[in-house]
Amino acid sequence: MKQVFQYVVLLALFVGCATPYNYEKFREAKPRSILILPPMNQSTDVRGTYSYLSTVTMPVAERGFYVFPVAVVDQMMKENGLPSANEMHQASIKKIREIMSPDAILYLTLERYGTTYVVVDSQTTVTVSGKLISAITGEVIWEGKASATPGSSSGNSGIAGLLVAAIIKQAVSSSTDEAHKVSAQANQMLFNGKDTGLLNGPYAPNSFE
Repeated sequence: MKQVFQYVVLLALFVGCATPYNYEKFREAKPRSILILPPMNQSTDVRGTYSYLSTVTMPVAERGFYVFPVAVVDQMMKENGLPSANEMHQASIKKIREIMSPDAILYLTLERYGTTYVVVDSQTTVTVSGKLISAITGEVIWEGKASATPGSSSGNSGIAGLLVAAIIKQAVSSSTDEAHKVSAQANQMLFNGKDTGLLNGPYAPNSFE
């Protein structure tokens, strides 16, 4: 039977999906430049940190902010005694400002990243949470969380067919890093979610709205 895959994107925000985010501190801070640190990786996929990091610049920049090149940030942090994402996240805001001088710092955590085998299917999930911290005041000026998972529908293939399809799907996912593609879906919900995503920055047509 023909298999049809469709993306089902689930969004869970820190403030609750039914409550619009309070942007008061964000509007007061008016950040122009954002430094994105390599994410903390709580998943079991070691590729997560830098595979996901490579997908973040565009969606944040498209909101109207100057985004420091993530490869340059990573290298500069390492050259200043912060060799891992964990140490970068633990560094003081003062130290980060001395290195790169951003208006705000985006701290990301990968709670789930990768493909897992579930009964007669394999699921690729990316769950990411983020906090935007003012590099001037140290306050949290925005935060959110999103999760994206590709769903599948296998028709009436039977258990044997489902198992074969799941094994093939998992093998392909393991060799191609399917989570990298799913990251774009998670980013769309995290940064562009209605009433909860980032407000437009100064380089967007409707800045801070």
